[in-house]
Amino acid sequence: MPLMGGTLRAPSLYLIIPFLHHRYPSLRLRLLGHSIKHFSSPASSTNFAVSPQRHSVEHPVGNPTKPRTKQIKPPKRNQTELAQTPLNIMNSRSLDAAVKEKKAKSVKQKRREFHESPAGLLQRGLDQCSKRGNTVRALELYDSAVADGIPLSISHYNCLLYLCSLPSSPGVSNGQGDSACDVALKDPEAKFNDSEVSKMAVERGFEIYKRICEDPDVEPNEATLTSMARLAAMKGAPHLAFDLVKQMVKMGMPPKLRSYGPALYGFCDKLNVDMAHEVETHMDTHGVIPEEAELAALLRAYAIKGRAHHVYRLLHRIRTLIRQVSEPTAEIIQSWFQSDAAAAVGASKWDIQKIKQGIVQGGGGWHGQGWLGTGQWRVERSVMSEDGVCKNCREKLVCIDIDPSETEGFARSLMDLPYFKKNRYEFSRFKEWLKKNGPFDAVIDAANVGLCNQREFDFYQINSVIKRIMEVSPSKKMPLVILHERRVYDETAAAPKNRQLIESWKRANCLYYTPKGSNDDWYWLYAAVCNKCLLVTNDEMRDHLFQLLGTSFFPRWKEKHQVRMTFSHRGPTLHMPPPYSIVIQESESGSWHIPTTTGDDLETPRQWICATRETTKAVAGGITSAKSDTDNMKRRTQRFVS
Repeated sequence: MPLMGGTLRAPSLYLIIPFLHHRYPSLRLRLLGHSIKHFSSPASSTNFAVSPQRHSVEHPVGNPTKPRTKQIKPPKRNQTELAQTPLNIMNSRSLDAAVKEKKAKSVKQKRREFHESPAGLLQRGLDQCSKRGNTVRALELYDSAVADGIPLSISHYNCLLYLCSLPSSPGVSNGQGDSACDVALKDPEAKFNDSEVSKMAVERGFEIYKRICEDPDVEPNEATLTSMARLAAMKGAPHLAFDLVKQMVKMGMPPKLRSYGPALYGFCDKLNVDMAHEVETHMDTHGVIPEEAELAALLRAYAIKGRAHHVYRLLHRIRTLIRQVSEPTAEIIQSWFQSDAAAAVGASKWDIQKIKQGIVQGGGGWHGQGWLGTGQWRVERSVMSEDGVCKNCREKLVCIDIDPSETEGFARSLMDLPYFKKNRYEFSRFKEWLKKNGPFDAVIDAANVGLCNQREFDFYQINSVIKRIMEVSPSKKMPLVILHERRVYDETAAAPKNRQLIESWKRANCLYYTPKGSNDDWYWLYAAVCNKCLLVTNDEMRDHLFQLLGTSFFPRWKEKHQVRMTFSHRGPTLHMPPPYSIVIQESESGSWHIPTTTGDDLETPRQWICATRETTKAVAGGITSAKSDTDNMKRRTQRFVS
């Protein structure tokens, strides 16, 4: 029956009021008072009244125009009790949400206002020029902004200096993976080959930097000084570029590799090897590790100048940091061995015991005692047999194993990475699961295996690899399968046959699926390292995640533990880790073998540079490898077949 003068019905109140009374005691008196006030008002019904005792609608007794009501005094509550009521908690949360929403709106409002302001429009215009590499247009926008009195920030200046310094080096990127040359091809307006434009860009860059120094509201940063170092190198002044790097250090800005590049390349191009060595030393002092491009530039300069000692030192540094060289670096190395300067250096006699001792102390594969042998070098491209024997000189390469303490230290260092710290709870669960269900002989990167040569995710392809691993595994135990949670519950996994496979892996306690929002790469890597076992994946592990692991240990570990695969109508073929190390090797006879990145030993054989002295004899037997990672690991690798 509808209530007169109101919008609620009696049955609705009958249901709602007791519920609110039970769920939110703090609302009891408010609702009760509201109900009493409503039904006692002249506009309310004269046929019904509210009984506060029963919280329901009932017939009145006595005068129908004066509904019977009873005044109830609210119970006294202290401030603590009131603060702990659900209503106050809800109000507090609502208030926090409102503050956050207001703050977010304020940030968006300020951002919108900036985008619509002259400074914001200028920034957008410069960003477009940066994407297209259009230096000329950017300078036009800059001149217009100065004429209109638009205040410039350090981001405006840095964008301008970056564009002015674009032609300085082919390695300069536009922030999207494109080099200056690539940008020039995409945008015909970017006239990098025009010497007049380059000269103008350098002059304008120094002019803009002078304005930055005169502006009290602008503070230059590392990007500013790096761009100026590039401009200094373009001007033919590597000394000035090096001074700017030193200025960064004085200002408390840690210089980056890109900061050293202009000075280093500038000195190397001028063949000023003494200053180039000083830059290299400065980099080492401040913990900046050179990459292949920097090492190749130094190697070329030293080779041209005939500095044999530094060439020897750099070859070992490339061996440690790079391991395999790209084709341009390989050509520099080949040119060195074919030069007269290389033929002129070398010992005719040496202490064999000292050489062998140096090889053992170095872990195998090099002795570090200097050039051995005399006369011209015979330099050829070669490939290795399955056993690691050079098909050119018949010398056998060595296997440089990993010390177990290094593996344990690497496993501990993984937990110090930001990703592991951020997901510490999930990884703690994973560690407990591994401890309970391990150890495993192999770990499978299921995402990589399931998509290898496939358009859609293939669970049966994963299962075929599992069977192949079990056939050759010493323990015959199923390998650990790491798979992301979304793969376990998507439409493909819901198919009956696929679901049966997944359930069988679960029953065998060999499937671990990573939670939503996680990166399964870290899980299979951690599992393989901790179990000291093989890792089945074709992933090259070269992206930014794996770059965090450094160039010291991880490439060696990967070489010794990664199992790659190919598929045919016969099923999967496993390509086990090679029985020799794919790294620059110096033998006790003085010969050298330098691996290149041409070929991968999967589809095509890898090419090596074989450099031997004509007056020395290659050793066929090779050198005994250093202490093994573990004897177990060696036996497993030998028993696995491809």
